[in-house]
Amino acid sequence: MRISLVAFALLFACTGAIASENVVSVPANAGKAGVKAAQAAGQSHYAREKKWADEILPAVLVGDPVYLELPNKHKFLGLYAEAAKPKAAAIVVHGIGVHPDHGLIGPLRQQLVDAGYTTLSLQMPILKVDAKPEDYPPTFDEAAQRLEKAAAFLQAKGHKKIALVSHSMGCRMSYRYLGSQADAPIAAWVAIGNSTLDDYSKLKLPVFDLYGQNDLPAVVKNAPKRAAWLKERAGSMQQSVPGANHFFEGLDAALIEAVRGYLDQTL
Repeated sequence: MRISLVAFALLFACTGAIASENVVSVPANAGKAGVKAAQAAGQSHYAREKKWADEILPAVLVGDPVYLELPNKHKFLGLYAEAAKPKAAAIVVHGIGVHPDHGLIGPLRQQLVDAGYTTLSLQMPILKVDAKPEDYPPTFDEAAQRLEKAAAFLQAKGHKKIALVSHSMGCRMSYRYLGSQADAPIAAWVAIGNSTLDDYSKLKLPVFDLYGQNDLPAVVKNAPKRAAWLKERAGSMQQSVPGANHFFEGLDAALIEAVRGYLDQTL
């Protein structure tokens, strides 16, 4: 139930500094010690990814599953939904510890298709259930690899305009990708519920900083600083949605309209 997500977010609010580690592979039969070593080195919890996929795929009604391959040969899930007459494409990135159809991500990836945007919602790196936000930065390099693979997939499908739409921890992962690849084929970034102080002015693309009036304290507190950075980026803007919390519960329509409106005027 989505109502429980507020408590989940407060427990796992996205804070901490960005770190970088190498991605390594570990055999499927490596056991608990091997899994712990892989996670310490910046690798996602692949067994949890499979459990999520097994749980959600039977219920997916919009789009089709695709699997993209990382340099370490791990194949990760994406939910690909084509618009009838696409204006552009959007890579959709979920928050901490969940999956590519979770919470507000589901309505976003589905209803943007109705608005003319082909979507590819990714399974991003996840850790064990009790992992804290500060445990995640070592996974950001693998996250950047996933986003790179997703962009290449959409380009191969013929999409020349690609946006990135990310939520919460997904914003931190997206910033790692955008900040580390100056030539990333991303035309615009929609950052939803971004709580950290990642300097938007260092990026070379327009940014839409979107958050809820009743968002997490760090998201609201840091909004003025994020707004100041946006002044350095042409085509960028910030918007607070009245009454919305971190997950836009009960306000999916307002969320989707805000994202659609920005993409329509920017791409």
